[in-house]
Amino acid sequence: MDLDLTGKRALVGGGSQGLGAACAWQLAALGAEVIVLARNEQKLAEVVAQLPTAEGQQHGYICADSADLPHLSTELQARLDSGGPITIWVNNTGGPAPGPAHLATPQEFTHAFSQHLPGSQAVLQLLLPGMREQGYGRIINVLSTSVKAPIVNLGVSNAIRAAMANWAKTLSRELAAAGITVNNVLPGLTRTARLEELLAYRAQAAGRSVAEIEQDMLQELPTRRFAEPREFANAVAFLASPAASYINGINLPVDGGATASL
Repeated sequence: MDLDLTGKRALVGGGSQGLGAACAWQLAALGAEVIVLARNEQKLAEVVAQLPTAEGQQHGYICADSADLPHLSTELQARLDSGGPITIWVNNTGGPAPGPAHLATPQEFTHAFSQHLPGSQAVLQLLLPGMREQGYGRIINVLSTSVKAPIVNLGVSNAIRAAMANWAKTLSRELAAAGITVNNVLPGLTRTARLEELLAYRAQAAGRSVAEIEQDMLQELPTRRFAEPREFANAVAFLASPAASYINGINLPVDGGATASL
């Protein structure tokens, strides 16, 4: 099985922690030169310093907010000009704040949409020429299992993730003939800062402790445990590899079987 990413360059969003940092590490371990993208420069530098590095690998980072399209586009274009095409893109952006859909303001939906879809489209259009030139592209969107079954109290997120999933599916059909695959990976409950945020929100809403809410959530999982970020990153790294060349346009849950739909 060909999992070798030597000579390929990867861009990993949300790369300063959690799922993004885990994906960056795994891609680097398979030989890719990795650029991590996030807003916290100190954390980005720490992640880059810890990435596996073989001869010829020169990892780096872009400190930018995905909502600031002019700055992000300028920084990314500079990386393309100086280092060549980026053919692996892990499109990972933090999710909207939790809460019921009917209580969210129109501005919350507008902000979440602008943060995710227009920003993704801008990055896509910068990366596509290089992917076409190389005849190789892997676009992997980190979304949510809410794409398959909406999650209670994630009203804005449910709507935005669904929009992103349909954007990705459309692209998968448009770009496949150029050797570019587009897939969505759907994390379940994974030990990240996002899970801590959800636990705290549910505990406050229910007037209970975080520990009690955590135990309730664990009992709903077939595995009776949360995932670790590296387990999610394994799936992303496979989809980024040459071995996954005929896997295209899918929603892949990495949730231990928790999603109740096929």
